[in-house]
Amino acid sequence: MIQLLANGIVAGSAFALVGLGFALVYNTTKFFHFAHGALYTLGAYLALFFWQHLGWPPLPSGLLAVLLTGAVGWLFGRFVFQSLRWRQAGPLICLLASLGTMIALQNLIALLAGEESRTLRRAAVIEGFDLLGARITQVQAVIALVCAGLYAGTWWAISYTRMGRSLRAVANDVDLATVVGVNTDRAILLTFVAGAGLAAVAGILVGCDTDLTPAMGFQALLMGVVAVVCGGLKTIVGAAVGGLFIGIVQSFGVAYMPTQWKDAIVFTVLILFLIFRPLGILGSPLHRAAK
Repeated sequence: MIQLLANGIVAGSAFALVGLGFALVYNTTKFFHFAHGALYTLGAYLALFFWQHLGWPPLPSGLLAVLLTGAVGWLFGRFVFQSLRWRQAGPLICLLASLGTMIALQNLIALLAGEESRTLRRAAVIEGFDLLGARITQVQAVIALVCAGLYAGTWWAISYTRMGRSLRAVANDVDLATVVGVNTDRAILLTFVAGAGLAAVAGILVGCDTDLTPAMGFQALLMGVVAVVCGGLKTIVGAAVGGLFIGIVQSFGVAYMPTQWKDAIVFTVLILFLIFRPLGILGSPLHRAAK
């Protein structure tokens, strides 16, 4: 039981980080950013290129991969989303543009890197250390700690910085935020950059523990979206709670069912949430003001 819980927390940490980046973009733009999954893949493959093909040290390789992925996120936000927004395009048009961008970027990665599986691991797999009765590898410990640190840092920045207040204002009402002097275009572009960077970090961390494939981002995006919906789409903490919840449910599910059912388990949970708790674990309904 303790081992299953530990495995779920490690997997859920990555789901939560992907979900956090997705939630940042969704709450400020109000459309499903499918290209977020391709950015997850891009970050991992860029780190692979710098580390294993150019021979750079792991940390600089990862940092540069995150920065470049953030730059690609900015390009999408500036030249795709903002252009559509200035033309009064609706959420459906933005969603289709994001879906097209995801497919194009995913196929570009496959064209340049090949379809075969890769890995960021260079050292031999060693037995993990004992933690409260569970076996945890060093890579898994790093994944959980880095994800927790980034999540806490993002929550602090959103809650207590001036730019964080601007992002919250845009998420609540973009027109009212413009009236009170918030630079909404800059705030939205920042969410694209931050979301892309968080996705890249998650992709790199997962790539150090499992294999890389050009299509890995779509699966991660689905898990991130489920985590956000189950945790609560309108709250930053919701993605963390939802990610850990989904990771633990998946871990316990595959312990008693065939592994090919792991995705079915997650989406069954999603359907149950949409029926009985559509606002998520931490979501709360809005109340009308008394007349």
